[in-house]
Amino acid sequence: MNPFQKNESKETLFSPVSTEEVPPQPLSLPKKPPPKICGSNYPLSIAFIVVNEFCERFSYYGMKAVLTLYFLYFLHWNEDTSTSIYHAFSSLCYFTPILGAAIADSWLGKFKTIIYLSLVYVLGHVVKSLGALPILGGQMVHTVLSLVGLSLIALGTGGIKPCVAAFGGDQFEEKHAEERTRYFSVFYLSINAGSLISTFITPMLRGDVQCFGEDCYALAFGVPGLLMVIALVVFAMGSKIYRKPPPEGNIVSQVVKCIWFAISNRFNNRSGDIPKRQHWLDWAAEKYPKQLIMDVKALTRVLFLYIPLPMFWALLDQQGSRWTLQATRMNGNLGVFVLQPDQMQVLNPLLVLIFIPLFDLVIYRLVSKCGINFSSLRKMAVGMILASLAFAVAAAVELKINRMTPPQPGPQEIFLQVLNLADDEVKVTVLGDENNTLLEESLRSFQKMPHYAQLHLKTKSQDFHFYLKYHNLSVYTKHSVEEKNWYSLILREDGKNISSMMVKDEENKTANGMTTVRFINTLHKEVNISLTTDIFLSVGEDYGVSAYITVQSGEYAAVHCRTEDKDFLLNMGLLDFGATYLFVITNNTSQDPQAWKMKDTPANKLSIAWQLPQYALVTAGEVMFSVTGLEFSYSQAPSSMKSVLQAAWLLTVAVGNIIVLVVAQFSGLVQWAEFILFSCLLLVVCLIFSIMGYYYVPIKPEDLQKPADKQILHTQGNVINLETKKTKL
Repeated sequence: MNPFQKNESKETLFSPVSTEEVPPQPLSLPKKPPPKICGSNYPLSIAFIVVNEFCERFSYYGMKAVLTLYFLYFLHWNEDTSTSIYHAFSSLCYFTPILGAAIADSWLGKFKTIIYLSLVYVLGHVVKSLGALPILGGQMVHTVLSLVGLSLIALGTGGIKPCVAAFGGDQFEEKHAEERTRYFSVFYLSINAGSLISTFITPMLRGDVQCFGEDCYALAFGVPGLLMVIALVVFAMGSKIYRKPPPEGNIVSQVVKCIWFAISNRFNNRSGDIPKRQHWLDWAAEKYPKQLIMDVKALTRVLFLYIPLPMFWALLDQQGSRWTLQATRMNGNLGVFVLQPDQMQVLNPLLVLIFIPLFDLVIYRLVSKCGINFSSLRKMAVGMILASLAFAVAAAVELKINRMTPPQPGPQEIFLQVLNLADDEVKVTVLGDENNTLLEESLRSFQKMPHYAQLHLKTKSQDFHFYLKYHNLSVYTKHSVEEKNWYSLILREDGKNISSMMVKDEENKTANGMTTVRFINTLHKEVNISLTTDIFLSVGEDYGVSAYITVQSGEYAAVHCRTEDKDFLLNMGLLDFGATYLFVITNNTSQDPQAWKMKDTPANKLSIAWQLPQYALVTAGEVMFSVTGLEFSYSQAPSSMKSVLQAAWLLTVAVGNIIVLVVAQFSGLVQWAEFILFSCLLLVVCLIFSIMGYYYVPIKPEDLQKPADKQILHTQGNVINLETKKTKL
């Protein structure tokens, strides 16, 4: 008899009776059955659990959807650092379920674990939202609050992950196994619904709402935090009607101890005089029961197949990092509506809901009718191939984007443009350290260079000398520049003289996929501009230059402006998606001031719809790999090892995210080459996995049953099969 099995054993039925007198116990009344939903066999308590799961998944996926862009544009990290921290957070979210399961099974029980860790979860959201407020401290404060908040969120979401679904299953009596199976269908539907809705809504809260003159990350993080508060309140409301099984011990720790004892015992008895044993786990027989050792043997056969799996997750989880960054350089205007770069992630849960019934009801049946033995391991291998193809497509899209976007200045390089805001022609000559001519250009009044000029530096920073010829005047001036930057040299008349000022352009001005604008005010009075009802800015007098402002693309025919003594309207015309514009406010006539419009960076031309094939391929691969993999794993291990398998499966996801973190930090590859690297690595892993699967001999489910289990009623069999069914759903 397996002492680690959760069902009652014969020993509990025939426990020793004490000979001491036992005080009389009051008669216990029959336990009142839990309330049901509308007279059915479904406990009312599961309604609280399903709503809790929907709100919690909304909270998690909604926050995660905007996380990469938050790192990039609010904390101003580069793309590699943003990707690394994103995947470090994802990895931590899949390590902490082991901790949550240990706390629930060995100490607090599932109910208290969910309550306490949900409080940690809510605290993490609060800290994360505070870190997104521009008015709260500087860069260091925002970074510290963000990392602390993400750590608390990872502990909260990972800690309750293994508890909520199982706690819902605990609410059913054994005789209602069919209703429990249907409950898991609704439960996993709530997960996909929360993910689908949140990944669509939170990017809108970020991009369509302005806070403090920029994207509203505080709101995009605050709304998911509010949903987590609702999840906690709803779950706590059902406290009095829940069935709360006590902690029964953590089988994961027992498996680890058994394996460790077998290894150490074998090491301590490595003498040639000691007879060998049939299997290395047999060395645990001195301490652990035979049934547990047999179960662990079956488990290790499956865990061996898990070794190549992390590489698949390394590709799949880049939808929220590298693919989102790719979408920022594409045109999200689909005609009917404008899609934010981080909203493309909504395709994954949407396609999952479409592909699961499509594959189960159509594709797999057609393959079966063709006489092809499409086994579980073959499905997983095909899923890997589809994910590899998805990254090959992503690399092709990346190359197409690179051909359509301006180049970026490299080491010891700058890009320079010259704008002539004087009333007559100016000749500009850029001189190097040795007075050699680097650039020479003649510009008429209110004309700029047709494109940025690429200038090379001798060091990381350098002084350039400029020779300006205006009418009969010759003016020499000097400006300092730093490598890898964009600059604009603005020429202006100063009475009868000519002067210049160097303005540093922002890096990746349109990298967030939105339209950006800035203003130069040539008036002698400060101008207050109301771009929209939420976006206001002030531009200083006498050639004041504003910061870049992100706006929605579209027509801006009448933008309200105001000086200290008059109001006027500016016609900014049509602003293309992803372009960068410079507007010079002038007043050369007796009429109201006007805006001279210049396009610094061309609009994004490649439609974001080009990402659809790679999302379709990787989601199809996910359906074939993930759903089939869990179903196969559960069918190949004893029922007592299901929780261990779940923990191991989550660990493969965590390791996959670590792989992305390492590659992003240390590969040094351009993006399209990195996509090709991941695609090739997964193909190699797929080949290794196929060879391992070829020599794997599947175990029939009936062979996993213990002798005592074969006499269990048919209803018990339905309960055992439940874990496979719920995983598939």
